[in-house]
Amino acid sequence: MTPVSTIRNLGPAVEQACARAGIHSAEELRALGPDTAYARLIGSGTRPHFIGYYALVMGLQGRPWNDCQGKEKDDLRARFDAIKAAASPAKSERSEIERVLDEIGVIEKAR
Repeated sequence: MTPVSTIRNLGPAVEQACARAGIHSAEELRALGPDTAYARLIGSGTRPHFIGYYALVMGLQGRPWNDCQGKEKDDLRARFDAIKAAASPAKSERSEIERVLDEIGVIEKAR
C-alpha cells in the first residue's frame, strides 16, 4: 500500500482528506480516478476548490499542478463544476436549523 502523498502534487493534507473519505492508498486513488475521488472528498467534508481538483488531476497524470492551461483547464473547470454541483445538497435536504429558519420565514422555503 503506497501512501497518497507519493503522488505528485499531493501532500499530507490531501492524504488526510483522502483518509477521511475512505481512500487509504495511492492505488485506491488511482483506481477511483480524479472525478470520483474528488466527489468523495467533497462528500466527506473537504471544501471544493478548483486548484485542488486540477492539482489532483495533474498529479494522477504525473504532471506538475500548474501544467494545466487553455482549453484543458476550461474542460477541467466544467468537470469540477459538475462534481461540485452533484455533491451539493438539494434544498429539500436541509439541516434542522435551516428547517426551523424556513418555518419562521427567515430563509426561502424549500421547493
